[in-house]
Amino acid sequence: MDALSLESEVKIYCRNVPSVFVRAKNAVLYDEEGQAHIDLLSACGALNYGHNHPKLIDSLLQYIAGGGVSAAMDLNTTVKRDFLCELEQTILQPRGLAYKVQFTGPTGTNAVEAALKLARKVTHRQNVVAFSNAFHGMTLGALSVTGNALARKGAGLPLGGVVRLPFDDHTTVSLSALETYARMVESASGGLEAPAAFVLEAVQGEGGLNVASPAWLEAVQATARRLGALVILDDVQAGCGRTGTFFSFEGKPFDPDIVCLAKSIGGVGLPLALVLIKPRFDLWEPGEHTGTFRANGMALAAATAALELWRDTTFVQAIAERADLLTAWITRICRSYPRITRAKGIGLMQGIEFASSMLASAVVRNAVGRQLVLESCGPYDEVVKVMPPLTIEVDLLREALDRLEDAIAQAVDETCQQVRLAAE
Repeated sequence: MDALSLESEVKIYCRNVPSVFVRAKNAVLYDEEGQAHIDLLSACGALNYGHNHPKLIDSLLQYIAGGGVSAAMDLNTTVKRDFLCELEQTILQPRGLAYKVQFTGPTGTNAVEAALKLARKVTHRQNVVAFSNAFHGMTLGALSVTGNALARKGAGLPLGGVVRLPFDDHTTVSLSALETYARMVESASGGLEAPAAFVLEAVQGEGGLNVASPAWLEAVQATARRLGALVILDDVQAGCGRTGTFFSFEGKPFDPDIVCLAKSIGGVGLPLALVLIKPRFDLWEPGEHTGTFRANGMALAAATAALELWRDTTFVQAIAERADLLTAWITRICRSYPRITRAKGIGLMQGIEFASSMLASAVVRNAVGRQLVLESCGPYDEVVKVMPPLTIEVDLLREALDRLEDAIAQAVDETCQQVRLAAE
């Protein structure tokens, strides 16, 4: 019996990509048969800097070889100080941002849990406003503000304390919903209590690569201020350069009170999560929210080296070059199949929405057969997501897109043949 069969039925990604991988370099995964697979998944955004980035690995190995502290709870360490200094000087100060930093448990859902608890503590309120198609995590608090029906079903109990509004659809509908909600809260007979916070993603990754407009983000913030609520920005997947800038909200009229970071903040895929808090809202009592694996030293060593990459303007320019290439390719594909495709996303988290989940599934299946690693997303898994490492070589990205185009053409041909046979 293959030992891999011992894994729980809850597994998901290895069902679509059954290969067994042994090593990886930047945007390539090598399986035990020696085949190379191009990675367009990046561990769901946890590997923005690619597999085993040499600068990050060197920092990690030096830390381990030097006997660095691997786990320290929240004891002070030199590596924690180095990380915080780099975060402040390279990321926050140049962007005019002033935040305190809370280290939480090492995953995105831990960061969201902390943010929700803090917002309720600050405001002395219970309800939180979340949005359709949102994905914020799998633990109960984060799951309560997640929209995915399958994930919510797994909770096994009611998930309350949340008011859900429509995410931006780039029409007046979502803006009207915000205004209606605010008026009901303000009305003496509206029946709605004021919320503790509005929690949202500026770009919904799992929800279908939905990009919020600046006008809608500004309206959410204005509504929150009007009602005395905090604004929580979940940048777990869309952060750390995925949209082309370090934070997904840069350049927009949006100033979140709390920002959640995880996934690629750890640099090489080591678990790390943190919450950025405007100083006036850092009202935690000592030990009020804790966790054993906050800010482990090895993750911090790699994370500090990752932040240092952002000092180099050519690094940021290279992300834009790759994003432009991807945008042009998606635009061309959607023009080639105008009735069944639509462009989604921004930066290096883009994709194609297909007319049906069946068609999207066929594309993913065909792509995997061409040694691509990728996934679908959206309410019905109707969006094929292209999310390579930010550092993917341009020629390799072109090769991956050529393979994906072949997979799309095959899926469309197969679907047309099925339609013809059904009509006969």
